[in-house]
Amino acid sequence: QVQLVESGGGLVQAGGSLRLSCAASGSIFSINGMGWSRQAPGKQRELVARILNDGSTMYADSVKGRFTISRDNAKNTVWLQMNSLKPEDTAVYYCAAMPAYGPWYWGQGTQVTVSS
Repeated sequence: QVQLVESGGGLVQAGGSLRLSCAASGSIFSINGMGWSRQAPGKQRELVARILNDGSTMYADSVKGRFTISRDNAKNTVWLQMNSLKPEDTAVYYCAAMPAYGPWYWGQGTQVTVSS
């Protein structure tokens, strides 16, 4: 099992920045990658950024150039730096841990609200 605890959400004006953090504990050795997904009201959850153990990253088109995912393997922590935030970035953001096999692990979520 892997436990994930997110922090760093909040309310910010459009154009502002936020940094989300996710601390992982438990069976970290089973994890191939970590990422961030978000779910806005009435919409499906979407993966916005992912970083694998080899350091390779992936971003959704909607956040490319604005969001940056990073990871400290020694601290079992992953961050999502979000710049130039837009009202459409408003959502609950979930940290995810991706094992080699089986379902992903999810954090409890943190609310990000961007006002116009």
